[in-house]
Amino acid sequence: MSRFVSSTQQVPAVGRMPRHVAIIMDGNGRWAKKRFMPRVAGHSRGVETVREMVRACLDRGIGYLTLFAFSSENWRRPEEEVSLLMQLFVKALQHEVVKLHRNGVCLRVVGDLSRFDDKLQGMIRAAEAQTAGNTKLTLTIAANYGGRWDILQAANRLSLAQPEKAGCWTEADLEPYLSMHYAPEPDLFIRTGGEERISNFLLWQLAYAEFHFTETLWPEFNDAALDLAIGSYRSRERRFGRTSEQLIADPHPPVPSSVHPQGVAVGETRDADAVKPADQA
Repeated sequence: MSRFVSSTQQVPAVGRMPRHVAIIMDGNGRWAKKRFMPRVAGHSRGVETVREMVRACLDRGIGYLTLFAFSSENWRRPEEEVSLLMQLFVKALQHEVVKLHRNGVCLRVVGDLSRFDDKLQGMIRAAEAQTAGNTKLTLTIAANYGGRWDILQAANRLSLAQPEKAGCWTEADLEPYLSMHYAPEPDLFIRTGGEERISNFLLWQLAYAEFHFTETLWPEFNDAALDLAIGSYRSRERRFGRTSEQLIADPHPPVPSSVHPQGVAVGETRDADAVKPADQA
């Protein structure tokens, strides 16, 4: 059973600072094309933006950051670009994991990793093991990930684990088998680059996330752009199926008191109002 509240089963606690931010990092290729550079140059610059966003989330007390790095549909791209992306992934693991570990970041990689070569799979496992005990921020990289794949693989695993309950499974039965069972549902979903779709990303988990679309290309996404997205999130009325009147009368309905890895109870709100950068958004 998940230790986090399902937004379709109970009303989760809402804080002024999102606890979990999920991002589709779009626009690397277009950023490079505008500068008459190869697409891989945009992807390389995008890695620098990832580094900046990890720091920004740590500064703001955001507990979970999930980034869509490579979808199950991205294999359709030119073979040369896919190969360069794999090389960039290896390079990032070689150079960034030590820094993540030093800063208390737990790294997780979700998706169908079986398609990656043995070297890359081994590096992923080693990076996850090295950072497993860190609690300041959980950074999840979705690689060869698809939302439909995630739901199907969870259903298949559940059918093997609990065949006697076939036809009577519940959300609580399925959730432990989803790729991101270890994280609360995203509060804020951001897509850069001007497109306004979720592209098969976290189909189950984004049920009640607040969406923020921006024209800003990922290599140009910075602290100010993140704060703008957080400001948009703060302006939303998060009703979770209730009416505005119910929200005013009971803004914080009781939820289970289970505790997530960062040591904050599910029903507890982080003291995020004192974080200056987002307050200036």
